[in-house]
Amino acid sequence: MTFHLDRFDPARDSATLHGWVVEDRAQFWMMQDHTLEQVREIYTWLDEQPTHHVWFVRDDAGTPVALLQDYEPTAEEVGSTYDVREGDLGLHFMLAPATTVRHGFTAEVVDFVLGRAFADPAVQRLVVEPDARNDKAVALVRRLGFELGPVVELSTKPAQLAFLTRAAAGR
Repeated sequence: MTFHLDRFDPARDSATLHGWVVEDRAQFWMMQDHTLEQVREIYTWLDEQPTHHVWFVRDDAGTPVALLQDYEPTAEEVGSTYDVREGDLGLHFMLAPATTVRHGFTAEVVDFVLGRAFADPAVQRLVVEPDARNDKAVALVRRLGFELGPVVELSTKPAQLAFLTRAAAGR
């Protein structure tokens, strides 16, 4: 299966994303109680920021299979919690709700996302900060080869910092 990135359009795509973030499985995204309009406002604001980019990962049929957000860590609260290096890129990632079981699908999407993030030669290290209470997300970043850093207290969550260098990713 091949994937491609499609820039997230708040007017077009917020309804789809709203359906994802209000599900129980998205509790760590912290938007379960948000209305469609609130989701649209947040993503309109993100779309206007030069330091942030939001994408849908789409499959061959054009169906959104994941949300990818990248950002400059110095533009987020997390950037004040560790020594930001030149070439750091922050990532947020969410898979779409599964409609069918596809063995190995998550690995394929994640490989695509990592490849796209490192496609920019300026990116030397990826930074993620899942909620430290989200055991599945923390386990995933460990399996992907991210080096766990400290747990830091952000205004919205205890965050598990994790880092993946270009060399460690083999990119």
